[in-house]
Amino acid sequence: MYINVLGAGLAGCEAAWQIARRGINVRLFEMKPEKKTPAHSSDNFCELICSNSLKAARVESAAGLLKEEMRRIGSLLMSVADKCAVPAGGALAVDRDAFSGGVTRAIREHPLIEIVAGEVTEIPSDTVTVIATGPLTSDALAEKIISLCGDSLHFFDAAAPIVTAESIDMNHAFTASRYDKGGDDAYINCPMNKEEYEAFHSALISAERAPRHDVDVMNPKVYEGCMPVEILAQRGLDTLRFGPMKPVGLRDPKTGHRPWAVLQLRTENSEKTLYNLVGFQTNLKFPEQKRVFGMIPALKNAEYMRYGVMHRNTFLDSPRLLTAAYNMKERPELFFAGQMTGVEGYMESADSGMMAGINAVRIVRGEKPLILPVETMTGALADYVANAQSKDFQPMGANLGILPPLEESIRDKKERAAAYSARALKKLNGILPDIGKV
Repeated sequence: MYINVLGAGLAGCEAAWQIARRGINVRLFEMKPEKKTPAHSSDNFCELICSNSLKAARVESAAGLLKEEMRRIGSLLMSVADKCAVPAGGALAVDRDAFSGGVTRAIREHPLIEIVAGEVTEIPSDTVTVIATGPLTSDALAEKIISLCGDSLHFFDAAAPIVTAESIDMNHAFTASRYDKGGDDAYINCPMNKEEYEAFHSALISAERAPRHDVDVMNPKVYEGCMPVEILAQRGLDTLRFGPMKPVGLRDPKTGHRPWAVLQLRTENSEKTLYNLVGFQTNLKFPEQKRVFGMIPALKNAEYMRYGVMHRNTFLDSPRLLTAAYNMKERPELFFAGQMTGVEGYMESADSGMMAGINAVRIVRGEKPLILPVETMTGALADYVANAQSKDFQPMGANLGILPPLEESIRDKKERAAAYSARALKKLNGILPDIGKV
């Protein structure tokens, strides 16, 4: 007896792990290293493309709550992430190479997981299968999925550049976290005055963008959570100052005042030799990225280890197709997991893979699928995927707004978030014995 898992990204690796730890053999199909997408560079599994941040660490936040639920359920990815965390203020960020390497070793060393290298071009029908090929699903398999599902939506996803620490001009930068949270060295802040910012904004909105060949470029759908910075800038002169370049909570020690605008750089690795331009996902041509971002004084001579890129993303009309167990309504033996289901974010993708893997085992064993309470973030995300009422279904990340309202009204924002978190974990703890059955 075995279960197929297609794709060794975050969702696929988590699904394979959950299946194997319950004593079922797994055939994990992965096209790397034989074939890579334009956004991938490593041969390892679980390669982080957009950012190395796994969002907020506090349990009293939506993202932090999701991660804590995953820890308690027994997530492989959370276990690895906690071991290779790097300073990131109030966020959980990881050394991306250590993270993907750690997950890859765990998967390859598990005796019940067989790695099948090569591109999958057909949807297997030999056994229960979890499709977790992600937003970069190869064209051949994507066509089969579209044929099976009858519809699929496309949009673009963008990644931010990475620069070397030694090339950042610290004479024009300072280290600090917003409101002094998370330590002074969590972020390198690149301030700009009003004149510098307005010149940068003007150059950004007129800079030349890279061509896109893989879909209709006249009508792309760009997901708000990964909106290229040049598109954000087109919405108005001050849009970036209320978004990725907001100066609130920061004071430049050189002037004693809050800057007009600030770009934050977050460390990419434990050695702090690489830094990510936070919120600067982009589709500018590479020379244009160097020219325009170089107008930020601290990045005048920045050395780029990776330029920003923009790539295709694909997700399903999941409320029409999937149940809250992440399997198809019309083909219960076929599961989907990851961003292609309409969850948005690294840990959200892994979370869906975790639940798809658990439920794939239950289907094989003839048991009812396990649907977590909607009061938990894991359950609420699954419920959104299966039951979202919007006519125009869009990806959703962890947020308190998808949880049922609290019985009591709490005005204080922090206290209200803490109450949501406490309720969720209490609900989860009540069913952990059933979840943990192997």
